[in-house]
Amino acid sequence: MRGVSAHGLSHEERRQLAVDLTRVLAHYRSILDAYIIEFFTDSLWGTLPHSWQEALDGLNPPQLATLLLGMPRDGEEMRYRSVWPLTLLALKSTACALAFTRTPGFHTPSEFLENPSQSSRLTAPFRKHVKPKKQHEIRRLGEGHLSRFMSLGLGLMVKSLEGNQRLVKRAQHLDQELLKALDKMEKRHPKMVQRGPRHRPHHVVQWVSPTTLCEELLLPLERPGQSSARLLLTGLHACGDLSVALLRHFCCCPEVVALASVGCCYMKLSDPGSYPLSQWIAGLPGHELPYRLREGACHALEDYAERLHKAEPGLQTHCFRAALETVIRQVCPELRRPGVQGIPRVHELKIEEYVKQGLKRVGLDPQLPLDLAALQAHQAQENRVVAFFSLALLLAPLVETLILLDRMLYLQEQGFYAELLPIFSPELSPRNLVLVATKTPLGQAFSTLETEDN
Repeated sequence: MRGVSAHGLSHEERRQLAVDLTRVLAHYRSILDAYIIEFFTDSLWGTLPHSWQEALDGLNPPQLATLLLGMPRDGEEMRYRSVWPLTLLALKSTACALAFTRTPGFHTPSEFLENPSQSSRLTAPFRKHVKPKKQHEIRRLGEGHLSRFMSLGLGLMVKSLEGNQRLVKRAQHLDQELLKALDKMEKRHPKMVQRGPRHRPHHVVQWVSPTTLCEELLLPLERPGQSSARLLLTGLHACGDLSVALLRHFCCCPEVVALASVGCCYMKLSDPGSYPLSQWIAGLPGHELPYRLREGACHALEDYAERLHKAEPGLQTHCFRAALETVIRQVCPELRRPGVQGIPRVHELKIEEYVKQGLKRVGLDPQLPLDLAALQAHQAQENRVVAFFSLALLLAPLVETLILLDRMLYLQEQGFYAELLPIFSPELSPRNLVLVATKTPLGQAFSTLETEDN
């Protein structure tokens, strides 16, 4: 799926993009606000224009990936079985045109060509305990693994803040384990281990507030004889308000000269306070992004498109859960959208078996008599459920774009320089847009980050 490149947009172009995004999101708010588990209880299919229903009805999952999400397989042609209404085509084109592109300057990361589970650009000690997704992110940007690579791999002085004491102890244990592995490797293969200073990361148990400055975060780890230090704040998938806290520390503290932040979990942003940050977006009508919209922005579009292409049996889960919601409302009308703990191997269950297990998980009698005909009628609409969810997912990147654009404009309003770069592979890391900011112009330095070799 293409999109607009955030890199190189002028200040006025960024502000105009914010205007366009708020208008589009307000226009399609009914789709974004909807909960897919209420597909049957709220008759969500009927809320779509009749012409949209005709165009989407009967499309199988691979066709939805190709025709609606605009993500065909390599070499696949986009063939419409009928003429789509202009309003639906306009939605598809607009979603593509206004979202920040998530495609980096490379396709399949070359580091995984030989072995899809091991990065060839990290030595074995730095791959231990690290999943391929995180290996890719660490190598590209650079969680405890990131700080470990930056300090023991790159020789930088690093302070890592974590609010969970147990995770800090775990990180310290892994540091010691890595040091031993590096010592052994250096004795056996001296040329394979990068020589130079090895600074063990300094781990601190600390919560960071999005509204007040954290003194511990700003205390530099100075080398002997060093009079001052310049700080880089880095957050690799800094959850919710933590991303906002990093931005505010960058703006308020002269010691911090640069920022590299990858946000996630937008639904955990404090409301109000963490969005909007910029005065420009705060002044636009329709800029509000309630919880449901921010939660939807965290979905993995590329991963879902791949699931559609494979027509995975697990796609029926949304349909089954929506059918369960109808039974819950009939039995207990005041109980709405209760959390249902994961039911294993849903695709192997009959819909009535799923509903019985679901009723038990929400504290209702699983032996209640069920209307099997009604449940089977719901199951027959599985492709409609998938189509509606795909519509919402098509719009989700616009929400993420507005959140990240707000952060860029906020930094610019403070007089700083910011770019947003897709430097991770979205197939490996769905939240792949890195916000890079400095307090002095860097010229071409930003653009070099967009290629795999840099």
